[in-house]
Amino acid sequence: MVTKTTRLETLRSQMSGVNRDILAKLLEFFHVSKQIGREKDILGLPHLDPVRESQMLIEIQRLNKGPVSHKIITQIFKDIFKASVDDMGIETRKRLNINRGTKSSDLVIHVNDIVIGGGSPVMMAGPCAVESYEQISETAAFLHSLGVRILRGGAFKPRSSPYSFQGLEIEGLKMMRQAADAHDMIVITEVLDTETVSDVEAYADIIQIGTRNMHNYSLLKRIGKCKKPVFLKRGLMSTIDEFILAAEYIYLGGNQQIILCERGIRTFETQTRNTLDISAVPILKKETTLPVVVDISHSTGRKDIATSMAKAALAAGADGIMLESHINPLAALSDAQQQLNPEEMKKFMDSIPDYYNLS
Repeated sequence: MVTKTTRLETLRSQMSGVNRDILAKLLEFFHVSKQIGREKDILGLPHLDPVRESQMLIEIQRLNKGPVSHKIITQIFKDIFKASVDDMGIETRKRLNINRGTKSSDLVIHVNDIVIGGGSPVMMAGPCAVESYEQISETAAFLHSLGVRILRGGAFKPRSSPYSFQGLEIEGLKMMRQAADAHDMIVITEVLDTETVSDVEAYADIIQIGTRNMHNYSLLKRIGKCKKPVFLKRGLMSTIDEFILAAEYIYLGGNQQIILCERGIRTFETQTRNTLDISAVPILKKETTLPVVVDISHSTGRKDIATSMAKAALAAGADGIMLESHINPLAALSDAQQQLNPEEMKKFMDSIPDYYNLS
């Protein structure tokens, strides 16, 4: 006589068999998914293809004859598709040249006698834009007196408004070079396009890729051919994975001297210019071997919290701090509100604990 308990055990056994069948098919699905991910990486295609996913869901609904509703089946397959895209990303990161993987040593970049990465954070400071030789020279002299060895400043300025000051271009590069040489400093400045890479490389010690150009793959490939270190800023609306992949473009071009810069991302917050993603610092250090610097000026746009943000960045493991300082911010042609004047800059430097050994 078949009892209710016996029927239940039979159904449970049947369910176990179905589970094994589902698992086998899922493993087959993810095996194929990994192959698709590798092919997409080769072709430079995004892992997520919304059109293809929509087509597959429509086909699955057509094949579904019940007893489960289309809504439930659709949600199950959406979760499976999302998991496969996430897995593609994991597999891609494992294959990246800049991936930490089993590597224990961090990349250390030497520029003259200055070391970036490896334990002693550096300070990068200077005006938003080079406006005159007197301005950049006086700023450089003051910063050097505080122990700052890396002079930042814009010769080519990408601005949201076409009517804003766009920089002095080649003349600005020459002024920065002269000011840096006169005060035993090195130059970091931004390049905007492939046409001006050679000019910037001729005068700068470190070439900066700004936030607007993080997705400019032609420029990233061209910079990969440069022989000087590259300072790559995170796109203002980019994920950490996209940031890492942008660095991989440079690496594949042949340039392995890459410094990552967290400079804040755009959110709904209005108290700051952008939102400084401090969590990106330890994540980038964990995922890659590259030095990580934090720009506390463009991320927040506020001078009153500069010290706190710098301390937070350094505590999170940053290899350096970048900020804007101007000999006379009130007369600055761009970003006047976020550039520290000499008094503020000195106070800022004095507030950074000595154990950070900023050089």
